[in-house]
Amino acid sequence: MFTSGVALAYWQELDAAEAEGRAAVLDGGDMLEEADALASPGAGTSEEEKEGKEAAEESASPSPSSSPSPSPSPSASSSPSTIPIPAGGPGTFVTAQADGTVVGTGDRVRRYKVLVENGIEVSASAAAAEISRVLADRRGWSKDGVNSFQLVSSGSYDFVVKIATPGTVDRICGAAGLLTRGEVNCSVGTDVVVNLKRWVLGSPQFDGPIGEYRALIVNHEVGHRIGHGHEGCPGPGQPAPAMMQQIKGLKGCVANAWPYDRHGRYLGGPSVP
Repeated sequence: MFTSGVALAYWQELDAAEAEGRAAVLDGGDMLEEADALASPGAGTSEEEKEGKEAAEESASPSPSSSPSPSPSPSASSSPSTIPIPAGGPGTFVTAQADGTVVGTGDRVRRYKVLVENGIEVSASAAAAEISRVLADRRGWSKDGVNSFQLVSSGSYDFVVKIATPGTVDRICGAAGLLTRGEVNCSVGTDVVVNLKRWVLGSPQFDGPIGEYRALIVNHEVGHRIGHGHEGCPGPGQPAPAMMQQIKGLKGCVANAWPYDRHGRYLGGPSVP
């Protein structure tokens, strides 16, 4: 169910001062984002291969001053995780009791909550802090000039990020016609459902830092929530768009977790139907 083959580098931009004297770090692996839809394209977004008779329906150029080159780096899974990953959980959630300021300059403020399934050893507040950092990063969606983001613990919201056990992910996503097989994430309605296995371990094919992998999950799924569709590789050696279905192959691009570079350039590609 996972793609395999030669490990691929991931794109990491460095400021000129950082790049001087050392190469940009590039680590191997395909990136895992979503699960494949079994229902209509409007039911949700997904990345797994669909079983049965139907084919799967999987329903953004780097800075010229930065030229990353490969260097060795340890695997994200080189040391075993100390966080247990139970097969299933109660299906109930605790909401992170954290409220943030608005990040971004866009007029459209997207309020979001972070929920963690009861019984798992992931702190809701720590997860919310990590997700908030991704959305506040200058390479993230807050750079688009249209959207801003605010973490909330109560009241109205635009979307919810839920971290759940594999079994609970299967139930939530399956109810919307998505096949996750206990392995991957899904996005349906206002919910971004993150598989605990992927949050803790990353992808078996991704050899980069777990934080970069989590950033890809957040940026790809939130991209869908704010209206972005899938994109393709803009050209060989270019950073893969955050909205590219990178699990299906990079098509000559270099794996990348961010929609923008540090100079505010959109790292996009051609639209994919």
